[in-house]
Amino acid sequence: VQLQAFGGGLVQAGGSLRLSCTATGGTLSSFTMAWFRQAPGKEREFVAAITRGGGGTSHADSVKGRFTISRDNAKNLVYLQMNSLLPEDTAVYYCGADIRAFGLARRSRDYDYWGQGTQVTVSS
Repeated sequence: VQLQAFGGGLVQAGGSLRLSCTATGGTLSSFTMAWFRQAPGKEREFVAAITRGGGGTSHADSVKGRFTISRDNAKNLVYLQMNSLLPEDTAVYYCGADIRAFGLARRSRDYDYWGQGTQVTVSS
């Protein structure tokens, strides 16, 4: 399975972006999906995760109320709607896929497949 994240870009503080993640060689409905981000010089950190059917979600405290993860299994897409963006949200954003049937993992090592990342830059 190969994941591809897209939708990043340059936005001013307070603006919005929607990231998308799709897959080739597999269907995303088979996986718990998550978004992580990595800023220069920092470790990859959890942003949000969603269960296979979309009925359960988890968001990091730093993005709660501003970001929303969702999915459309019919379109084989997972989204991250990002509102009220802050300069500290600047990072490369990655989507990850977890083959396990339970839980909403927050550790990057629990995810089996990764996309190439998409850059999000928020200017002040």
